[in-house]
Formats: sequence, structure tokens, C-alpha cells
Amino acid sequence: MAGDRFGLKGKTALITGAGGGLGRAHALLFAKHGANVVINDLGGATDGSGKGSAMADQVVEEIKAAGGNAAANYDSVATMEGGEAMVKTALENFGSIDIVVNNAGILRDISFAKQQEKDWDLVFAVHTKGAFCVTKAAWPHMREKGYGRVVMTSSASGIYGNFGQTNYSAAKMALVGLGQTLALEGEKYNIRTNIIAPVALSRMTENLLPPNMHDAIKPDYVSPLVINLCSESCDVNGEVFEVGAGHFSRVEWIRARGLSIKPEGEITAEQVADGWDKINDMKDAQILRSIGESTQHSLKHAMS
Repeated sequence: MAGDRFGLKGKTALITGAGGGLGRAHALLFAKHGANVVINDLGGATDGSGKGSAMADQVVEEIKAAGGNAAANYDSVATMEGGEAMVKTALENFGSIDIVVNNAGILRDISFAKQQEKDWDLVFAVHTKGAFCVTKAAWPHMREKGYGRVVMTSSASGIYGNFGQTNYSAAKMALVGLGQTLALEGEKYNIRTNIIAPVALSRMTENLLPPNMHDAIKPDYVSPLVINLCSESCDVNGEVFEVGAGHFSRVEWIRARGLSIKPEGEITAEQVADGWDKINDMKDAQILRSIGESTQHSLKHAMS
């Protein structure tokens, strides 16, 4: 077992989709650092169908065999009852819930023209509603004790878009907004929420990425960042990080200085067309850190 540099010893981490891939890697590393771990996994296929207990049970046994503490949960993240059952598992087995890593996910990749409503709804149910249900169940316990760490698992597909993944991309970007807002609401309770956009080998990605890349994108190369984001001394909140293949970087939103027209009388489409180059000029772009900064910068010219 590793030392307690990150203040994780005795804390309880709930990790969804922890029966394999990224979730399993997170769980093993949390246990190595002394955390109690709730292994949630529905045990279904990558498209969300089916269920079973074997995947979660296997990870629990791995952790116990290495001298760690773990308990399994097989509920779906997509219902409030499932989220509450996971938190109950944590409380009954370990007496606390300190960390939530929202990792569970499915794929229903198909072009927008061919996508059906069920493909959209199922992906949102697991990724977005799932993160809501699980975090919502843990939130009051974290607020009461004045401590919590939450990680949302977004994706580069959410940030940049990806062909054939309108449902997945939209659901993953929604997690950025959810995570950044929870960071604001939880800050005074010492609940820190951050977002990762990982590149890693999993059941969902193994057929999408060439085999010669598999060794470089092991899920184990993502989990060290998650440990830091869930540490007792974590000093960031509401941030987005890209991570994979040994690369770790924070992502910022930047905005062009743009075109400012005094809102006095009519603003025409021709004025916008004439200023198009200025609107799109990213030289001296600004980093904006909050909705307040965004609004302030937008309105400043109007008030001067």
C-alpha cells in the first residue's frame, strides 16, 4: 500500500463503471492509496444492454487480495434509486462517502441522420443523468460533513465533437457544465468538482483505436490525475483536464477580442459582415474564467 500523501487513507470512494477499463484502474489505485472503494458496475455490454455481477465482484476480489477494502454494487446509475443504493453501500460498509468518480458510460455510435431517439436517450441516461443521480445521492452527505471530491468524466468528443457521436458528444459536454456549476455550489462546503477528458483503452475504445496504440493508452495512465483531483489538498475546482498516454493538461476556454458595436439604435447584419475578420481574429484572445467575466467583457463597451 502506498503512503498517505493524498489524504485518501480511510476515505470512501464510489466509482461507477468500475468493473473494467478506466473505472477498474481508478479503483485499484484508490485502494492502493488506502481508500475504501465501492465498485459499481451494472455488468452490461458497451451499448448498455444486459447486466451481471461478475465484473464488479472480480475487481473487489483483486482489491481484497492486495490487502485493500472494497464492496460491490450492481445498480444502474440511470435512476435515483440506483444512485441512492450506491451511497447506501458506501455508508453501510465503510461509514462515509467522500469521493464520487462518475465514470460509467455506454456507446451508441451512429450518424445523426440514422440515429434514433432511443440511441440519444440511452446515452444521456447513463452519462448525464447517471452523473446527476449518483452525485445527487452523495451530495447531502458531503455538504453535512463539509468535505467532498467529485470527478466528472467528459471526453474530447464532447469538447471538440466527433463524427458519428452526436449523442455521446452532447452528453459528455453536458458533464462539463454540470461539473463547473457543482464546483460553484459546493465550494463553500469544501466540495471540489473537476472534469477529465481522458484518452484510454477500454471496452468502448478498443475497436476504435489501432492496436499499436493500445499499450500507450492504458487506463492506468489516467488514474494518477484522478487521485490528485480527489486528494485532500486538491486546490483546483471546476477545471477541465485532458489526460492520456502520460500527458496531463488543463483546458481553458478562450475568446477573441472580437467586434464591439455600441448598442445604440440599429445593429445591422452588414456591420457584422464587415467586422467578420475581427470577430474571428484569435490574436490576443482572452481567457475567461467565469460567466461573470464573460458577461462583463461583453457589456463593457456598451456601458462606457
